[in-house]
Amino acid sequence: MASDLSNQTLSGRTVLVSPHETRGKLAAQLTRHGARMLSWPILDVSEPEHSQALDEAIENLFGYDWIIFNNANAVNFFLLRFRTLRHEISELDSLRVCGVGEETVHRLEEAQVHIDVTPDRLSTRATVEAIEAYVGGRDRIRGLNVLVPGGSIARDCLQEALEDTGGRADLVASYRTSAANVLARVGALVAGGGIDCVAFTTASEVREFAGVFDTNDLDLVLAGVAVACPDEITAKAANEFSLTADIVAEDAEVLPRAIASYFHAD
Repeated sequence: MASDLSNQTLSGRTVLVSPHETRGKLAAQLTRHGARMLSWPILDVSEPEHSQALDEAIENLFGYDWIIFNNANAVNFFLLRFRTLRHEISELDSLRVCGVGEETVHRLEEAQVHIDVTPDRLSTRATVEAIEAYVGGRDRIRGLNVLVPGGSIARDCLQEALEDTGGRADLVASYRTSAANVLARVGALVAGGGIDCVAFTTASEVREFAGVFDTNDLDLVLAGVAVACPDEITAKAANEFSLTADIVAEDAEVLPRAIASYFHAD
């Protein structure tokens, strides 16, 4: 088997890696196994091109019952615009605030924004369940108006989930991430079965990937794609974003061989 794995075991397979790994050992070894390499875009976060929708939401906060911050970028760029429009943090006291994830909660606390709900997991399902528990049941969400600041290409999973419960959610762009056309290409490849595996080398790469796609539900982004991690720490980070690692190596050095073995067995 050793000789089989040294050649073209991954011929015809496409592996998605971090843009920082494209010239590293991982990509080089996977290429030697015959894999085609692709990378996701470098995460680049900035203010949205147009702020009209965000401005309207801020000026009409009285029309919302809840505001949900899914990540620290949502907090940072929402509050940047909020303060630019000369609003005070105390004005958020009239809303219920949900902060998803430790970094998000930390940023809200730094800005002295009160927090009513902190889901115990990052997923959309966990967020909706936490709000349900807070308000006293699914039926209590019916009729609530929810503001969700997010990226300009954010998936609407949370919006759909809230509306399924009878609430109304406005997903408003408060920032933008990497080029939408590149992400659309990667998304189309995943949907068409054109990507066989995504390889993360660190927990921070998992978080970066989630940031690029602006979602906490990576299982929806990577449906049908094998997930490879070099260790249990990275696998745990993937699990926080609703991913299950199919390949967990002993360390980063043997990750390429573990991926080759996985597809060789297949």
